Amino acid sequence: MIIDSHVHLWKTQTGRRDLKPVRTLENGLSDFGGEIKQMMPPYMVSGENSPEMLIANMNYAGVNGAVVVGEVMDGNQDGYFLKAKEKYPDRLKICSFFDEGEEYTLNGFDGIKICACKLKTPGLLKLFDVFENACKNNKFVCIELEDGDRQTGEMSEIIQQLPDLKIAIGHFGMVTRENWLEQIKLAQNKNVFVESGGITWLFNSEFYPYPSAVRAINEAAEVCSFDKLMWGSDYPRTMVEITYKMSFDFILKSKEISEENKTKFLFENAKNFYGFDSLAEIEPIQNML
Repeated sequence: MIIDSHVHLWKTQTGRRDLKPVRTLENGLSDFGGEIKQMMPPYMVSGENSPEMLIANMNYAGVNGAVVVGEVMDGNQDGYFLKAKEKYPDRLKICSFFDEGEEYTLNGFDGIKICACKLKTPGLLKLFDVFENACKNNKFVCIELEDGDRQTGEMSEIIQQLPDLKIAIGHFGMVTRENWLEQIKLAQNKNVFVESGGITWLFNSEFYPYPSAVRAINEAAEVCSFDKLMWGSDYPRTMVEITYKMSFDFILKSKEISEENKTKFLFENAKNFYGFDSLAEIEPIQNML
């Protein structure tokens, strides 16, 4: 059983890169603030990053559940997420999108996503009421922080004031950046976890089977234990280089992580944190190869 803690969906991108627009093109391409980038695999020809294609990839790879999070570059996709959850209620958890200065809602969502690394104005504490609202409504918070320890002081203060709030630190604390372990240390608090969405992107220059990523996972576990770490793929952006299955296969095949800790990392921690309670097993289908 496997749960992906970090995937994206969009009908069409309506977001921004800094102050420049990000817009979907064809064949997996996007106008990324004036630069043409391969945003997703080229077989996604229409530009729509659909839940049906996500579920097909999950079925093929043997991933039982996934957590859908938004991103500033993709824009607000709340309506699209709600339709995806309606179609696949047992497979998906969804986060509402927060963007500073814009209205947001928690209604119908399992959690909320905050791109703290891309705030329009500095200062995380000014968003305390957003965190408090999530806590009062029993929603989890998925958050991506600025590199290193730039926001960990403010984040720690929020955690101390809201100890019952479930918080997932994204992108494995931006593991390849200086002082990344300061973000991992936040998971020493009771309800704070770390998910690895984008770790294959951060170690992309090394490529599969990502030995440095495996070492970093073990290093993080020494700080907060394997009980606080969760796998995420960052689908579909990371799939421009690897297959979906490769984004966790390097964990399964690693001899440096015990079978017990693999189960925690790939399934058990996310099941308990996000509240998946009705996941079904997936019948494997053999490849022609």
